[in-house]
Amino acid sequence: MTSRRKIMVVDDEKKIVQLVKAYLERDGYRVLAAYDGQEALNLAQREKPDLVVLDLMLPGLSGLDVCRSLRQESDVPIIMLTARAEETDKLVGLDLGADDYVTKPFSPRELVARVRAVLRRTEPTPMVERVARGDITVDLVRHEAWVRGNLIPLTPTEFELLATLIQSPGRVFTRLQLLDKVLGLEYEGYERTIDAHVKNLRQKIEADPRNPRYVVTVYGVGYKFQETKP
Repeated sequence: MTSRRKIMVVDDEKKIVQLVKAYLERDGYRVLAAYDGQEALNLAQREKPDLVVLDLMLPGLSGLDVCRSLRQESDVPIIMLTARAEETDKLVGLDLGADDYVTKPFSPRELVARVRAVLRRTEPTPMVERVARGDITVDLVRHEAWVRGNLIPLTPTEFELLATLIQSPGRVFTRLQLLDKVLGLEYEGYERTIDAHVKNLRQKIEADPRNPRYVVTVYGVGYKFQETKP
């Protein structure tokens, strides 16, 4: 049985909110509902949800605006729920810091599986508690990362990506391998999703994101954490 973690569902279609709410509550979650962007921001500030399921097409503030505002204030996991199937729309959401997306029409069971997978990434049980390489230190228990002694804000997906790479320096991971490790076996997306998360991660940990020192691209294959000299 899943603990009573709070999930905020944001959609202007009440039937969708009711459907998602029913399935999430059946899985043991407490569900908060919002029907427009401003209501969602107010509710998130007041209730501090553990995860947000966010529709893109909202009256007033759009889902992208809500995502941008939430990211300025917290690292709460965000799953975008959207009728927009175009790759560019998905990448815009990921660039803003969303952790995952589900395209309408959708399976409520799949959505619950995505919620479960994203939340699971925030509860790691690593054998090694802390890894330090170069200027980067990652605490695998507390889910915190520092660059040159400064704590940096990472989304759950960005943290899992960094933790995966830094624990195996020099190892090249394909995009598909990173999808499996970072987003879970339940995830069914396209490989460029990882590229968006890598871009966001580099903005936070690299002195020069265009010429990364740590998370480097292995062209035609994927990514690796570059081993550095002590």
